[in-house]
This record gives sequence, structure tokens and C-alpha cells, in this order.
Amino acid sequence: MKPTRRRTPRTAATLAAALTLALAATACGDNGSTTGEEGSGKGTITFWDNNGGPRTKIWKRIIAKFEDKYPDITVKYVPIPITNVQSKYDTAIQSGGDSLPDVGGVGTAYLANLVAQGALDPVTDRIDDSALKGKLIKNMVESVRAAGGDDKELYSVPTSANQGTLWYRTDLFKAAKLPAPDSWENFYKAADELTDRGGNKFGFTLRGGAGSIAQALDMMYAQSGIPSFWDGDRTTLDDPRNVAALEKYIALFKKVTPAADLNNDFAKMVAQFDQGDIGMLQHNLGSYVDHIRLLGKDKIAGIPLPPSRAGAARTIVSNPVDGLGLFKAGKNKAAAWKFIEFAASPKMNSLWNEDVGAIPANVGAADDEWIAKAPPTKAALESLNDPRTKVVQLPYYLPDWNNISKADNEPSFQKVLLGRLTAKAFCDKVANELNAAQADWKKHQD
Repeated sequence: MKPTRRRTPRTAATLAAALTLALAATACGDNGSTTGEEGSGKGTITFWDNNGGPRTKIWKRIIAKFEDKYPDITVKYVPIPITNVQSKYDTAIQSGGDSLPDVGGVGTAYLANLVAQGALDPVTDRIDDSALKGKLIKNMVESVRAAGGDDKELYSVPTSANQGTLWYRTDLFKAAKLPAPDSWENFYKAADELTDRGGNKFGFTLRGGAGSIAQALDMMYAQSGIPSFWDGDRTTLDDPRNVAALEKYIALFKKVTPAADLNNDFAKMVAQFDQGDIGMLQHNLGSYVDHIRLLGKDKIAGIPLPPSRAGAARTIVSNPVDGLGLFKAGKNKAAAWKFIEFAASPKMNSLWNEDVGAIPANVGAADDEWIAKAPPTKAALESLNDPRTKVVQLPYYLPDWNNISKADNEPSFQKVLLGRLTAKAFCDKVANELNAAQADWKKHQD
């Protein structure tokens, strides 16, 4: 393998830049640590699972297979709860980095934070020199690249992705003689015709509580067809086409949805859909298992959100991409990379994604039997692989992204649902905050 290129990544944020400077002394070895070594390719490596618990069983299966293939490498598995993983990484970095793993699960939602603190090695060259070259879904690769804040380097190997899915009750559609909601015209017609408020039956359920803005963005960009989150250095979120799409979306509330949607997070929304007479739900692939378990395969189907108009390219808002990161402080990167390459190989990547119900990143898994038996996953994979599909890359690299898109503005979104704030005023408010955050980020690039 040729030496990995060393490029200086663009700092992802003002706050992260300050933190990087504060950590420079410890990260560069003042406490006796090194920046990491290739090592012998043998021995023990540590792997942090970023969703320990739900995924522990499948990871242990993969690790056992890896150790069978490489008997001179032992993988120390450490399950980290998904709610604690970012703080766990931050604490380890702030302590000097010695306690960081050799390999860790890294999602795009917090990738930029790790890149800014200098915790990860770039993996671009390693991928190019491996069996993974040209075998990773391009849209996932671009999502990882964009989330890392560096347009030249990848800082994790993508392993899986989720995707927004329009779930619908095939039994209710059949009884009402309605076509599948594969166009926006069909969607809004079904939402109306499947609603009987007096009978406690609703055409749709939406998310008004935690996570509401993420779902709203899915619905807005899919309907507007705007292919990019930025137009220069200004967000397209407040484009009149997106405002119009949001107005149509919020008009569904309490007209064809339950009033409880105002405070529903995803768990409550999904449970309400699975246990009641609700025609449609927009959520990701992660709820597929619950739908099948509670409704049965004959009563549920899932498709990607429709294109903006007939014949147009489908527009998809990027979902967080999960991946495996190679940590800079590791002392045996050669062995760590063998593990990453093995886990991301077609067979192992397929095995892992079949277990968790996500889209595999390795194109070699696309024709596996389990995908053919899971139509929603197959449809999501095909749409993601379609060269016409436009993926709107959300700015996960902005340090203020989570605050702006979640806690800071979710109460304002509830005001929109209640008619106390217009869709335009909401979009203008969020757009102004995003534009300021983008300007600040660009100012602090290296």
C-alpha cells in the first residue's frame, strides 16, 4: 500500500477550531502519545460500535468471521450506546486521545466534529488501494465527503444508509380503490379520501415533535425538486418553491392527520401508524421491521418519496450515512484497516445491513436474495443508485446544524402547525441562521 496522502482538512467550525487549538498540545504528543503507527498488521485492535446493544450480535458474528480469516488479529469489541457515542469520542479526545479506539463506528451527523479535532485519518488512498475501490455507492461516498467538510478526502468508509420512505397501508388503499401514492397527486388524494375523522381514521400521520424538521425537509425538497441545499453561500430552504411545498405539507395537520401529531416523535408516530387506521406515514427504512411485525407483509408497502412531477428526477434529502473510521492515534493501523476492509466487503456488508434493515454501501450486495425479498429496501437502493437521482446534501459539517435543525427551531415548527407562524416566516428564520452559520464556517477554513 502506498503511503496515505496527508492533506490539511478545512476546519469544520469556529467552535471546533477553538477546540482543536486547545487540544493541540495533547494530540501532538506532549503527554507522550504518538500520532499513530502502521504497526505489524497483527495483534489486538479495539473497535467501538456506535450503536452498541441493538447491533452487538451482528458485529460479534462479523468479528468472529474476521478472526477466523486473520487468526493473528484479535478485535476487542466495545459497545457504545448511540445516545452517548459523540460525547464518548469527545471525552477521549479531550483526554489526549490515548483511549480512542483503532476503529470506530462514525455517522455523518458528527463526522465533521471528529475531523475538526484531528481524530481521524483520511482513508481516500486506502480505499483506492483496496478491493473497495469503485465498489461503494457514489451517493453515499459524496455524503460522507460533504459531511467531513473536506472536498478532497474521505474520513470514513461508508457502510450503510437510511432513506426517507413513504409507507402506506395496501389493505386500506385496496378497499378504497386508490392507486399507490407514487405521485404527489395520488398522495394528496389518498390523504383526503382515507380520512374519516368521526371514525378516527386518517389519511396521514406527520411528525410534530422531536425530529419534525428533518421530516419536513424530506417532504419539501421532494416536492419542490430543488437539487441542492445551497445556491452559492445561501441556502435554498427559503426558496419560494420550498415555502409552497411546506405550506401544502402543514395544511395536512388536523385535516387528515391526528391532532396528537403535534407532539409526536418518530417512536410515537410509528406506533400510532402501526396500531391504528392511518393510511400513510413518511419515515425511514428503520421502521420496516415494526411494520411487518404488527401489520404483516400483506398490509404494508414502502416506496421512495415521489419525484416533484411526472418524468422528473427524484430528489432525496441526504440521510445520515454510517461508516467506519480509522483513528489517527491507533498504534496498529494496518490491522485496523484490514478489519475495516473486511467489514465493508460485499458479503459482510450485506450480512450487516440485512440484520439492521439498512441500505448496504457496497454495490456487490445489491443483488443479494434478502434485498429482493425486502421491496422497500430494494426500491430505496435502486433510487439511490439511479444516476438521475439528485441527493440534497444537508450541511452536517456546520457545528450549529444540529441546534438549528432541531432544538432551536422545532418549537417554531409547532407554531407553524398551529397557525401561529407562517411557513414563509419559519423558512426565513431558519435560512437566516443557516446562512450565518455557513458564512462563519467559511471564514474559519484553513
